[in-house]
Amino acid sequence: MEMIGHGGKPLVEQVVTDRDEALKMIKDLKTMPVSRQMATEAIGIAYGFFSPIEGFMKKADVESTCKKMELADGTVWSIPLVYDISDQEIADYGIKQGDKILLTYEDNPLAIFEIEDIYSYNKESMAQDVYGTKEEKHPGVKRTYAYKDKFLGGKITLVNEPKIREPFTSYFLTPRQHRELFAKKGWQRIVAHQTRNVPHSGHEWLMKHAYIAAHGDLPVEQQETLQGRAISGVLVNCIVGEKRTGDYIDEAIVLCQDELRKSGYFRNDIHMVTMTFWDMRYAGPREAVHHAIIRTNLGLTHHMFGRDHAGVGTYYHSYQAHHLLMSIPKEKLNITPIYVLEWAFCPHCGEVTCVGLCGHHDELQKFSGTKIRSIIMDEVKPTRLIFRPEVFDVVMECSKKYGFGSPFVTTQYLEKAKPAFSIEPL
Repeated sequence: MEMIGHGGKPLVEQVVTDRDEALKMIKDLKTMPVSRQMATEAIGIAYGFFSPIEGFMKKADVESTCKKMELADGTVWSIPLVYDISDQEIADYGIKQGDKILLTYEDNPLAIFEIEDIYSYNKESMAQDVYGTKEEKHPGVKRTYAYKDKFLGGKITLVNEPKIREPFTSYFLTPRQHRELFAKKGWQRIVAHQTRNVPHSGHEWLMKHAYIAAHGDLPVEQQETLQGRAISGVLVNCIVGEKRTGDYIDEAIVLCQDELRKSGYFRNDIHMVTMTFWDMRYAGPREAVHHAIIRTNLGLTHHMFGRDHAGVGTYYHSYQAHHLLMSIPKEKLNITPIYVLEWAFCPHCGEVTCVGLCGHHDELQKFSGTKIRSIIMDEVKPTRLIFRPEVFDVVMECSKKYGFGSPFVTTQYLEKAKPAFSIEPL
């Protein structure tokens, strides 16, 4: 199977699976512990989620990403992947250009980091270029300002694969594994649904809209059954990573999305749910491009982009992501965007409908996240036109089992919830 990722370049896979070989490679290397943030991105780089990136970015790539939204070689790229470090840490660990460092997480070997560049970069400039603002209340800007004063760039090789904890174990697939599963299913076109939410009916119809649009001109007459053989699919690829209080907990997001299929709102052979480790930057249009890159590497052919994609507050226009994606030449982004408008409930029609189709504009009732959250907190089962009852039941189960009594991220969840992965002794 051909493994070509974003930019028309080979999918990156820098993972040592042979334990003896890994032990041999790390023998006598200097070690340096990493945070969960850096461990997450090292894992993503090594498995190829960010192909053609092979490691944390060197200065030339960061500069080009910020100023031109492309890597130094001209490949479209929208968000810098950087490894920050202080001068004191550089001195303490004796790091210099040309070194190979063993990164450790939870005191166990994680990855080899080949130090090719040590540099500084103006963080205000980075924030303005990537997020369009220097305001620290923007979560992505806040993260940027929290970076230490220096950055390390260089190749990453994973020497110890993560152990994914339940209930996420079966939902974590590498880019190669995604592609192999798509081939097994016989899917010719696959559309991505990017999410960080538990699905209400509006989300469900967004996916159904995107599926029909992606299937497009493919035939429907391959009638091995009354319903026809599935040759297109919907992939719900949940983003699992850093959380803010008030977000849905990751367990609820993943399991509730999957419940739509389990309860028959999508056919088993048309819908699947997986997850990708990524700390949302809330970079709006630039993050939309980043999501398109990740899903290209997973082997998808289409990507749905809705209202306020990956935005936060009022920093971006509702459809700014659409405009940025439309400005990128098709040959530079190897995935077809599907632009969708909002879906809402129309009491006149008695159904959930697209705001771009329904003529009862004054009667439409938009899905209010705040109102739905209030209903969930009160544990009142909403009408099935708003929220599928089976999904609501899973939300409540997740609240008790994983969320310390809440399906939303709380201070207690941030302090006590187990990380989605661990690194075991090698």
